[in-house]
Amino acid sequence: MAKLVFGMNQSLDGYVDHDHAEFRPDPALFRHFVGQVRALAGSVYGRRIYEVMRYWDDDQPEWDSDERDFATAWRSQPKWVVSRSLKSVGPNATLVGDDLEAVIRKLKAERAGEIDVAGPELARSLSDLGLIDEYRLYLHPIVLGRGKPFFAGPRPPLRLVASDRIGEEVIRLTYVPA
Repeated sequence: MAKLVFGMNQSLDGYVDHDHAEFRPDPALFRHFVGQVRALAGSVYGRRIYEVMRYWDDDQPEWDSDERDFATAWRSQPKWVVSRSLKSVGPNATLVGDDLEAVIRKLKAERAGEIDVAGPELARSLSDLGLIDEYRLYLHPIVLGRGKPFFAGPRPPLRLVASDRIGEEVIRLTYVPA
């Protein structure tokens, strides 16, 4: 059975604004993400974050080897995109429009390993359904004062199970539902 994991970069004040320059990972954190993506059984995306991540579908001439490695890993993994407004999705992706709970329960039952959840609003829906098995907060030493909060709704009761430093400035906090 697969484990559903919601993890994102977060500011000290709880925001996950991916457009903010301070969230650009240092080389160690980026390599961590490359390895993490390589090991995934797949990813479930909300529409907005999926559209941001589509950046990795097309090679860019300025990419270094780590960025090319990330793109290769991202392209190869299966993706499920939860959206009622999209009519189609890119390569290696499946559109999920209805019955989110049934689709995710089936994915968890049929797959092994970790399935990444991307997007705070999608994570809230899956949390409300009791489907997220682990939360990973990649805490950056910045204060944004705005953006999308990591928890798009009331925070579920959580229990800290691990903390570790990744790179020079980021602490990863790992929680499970209490």
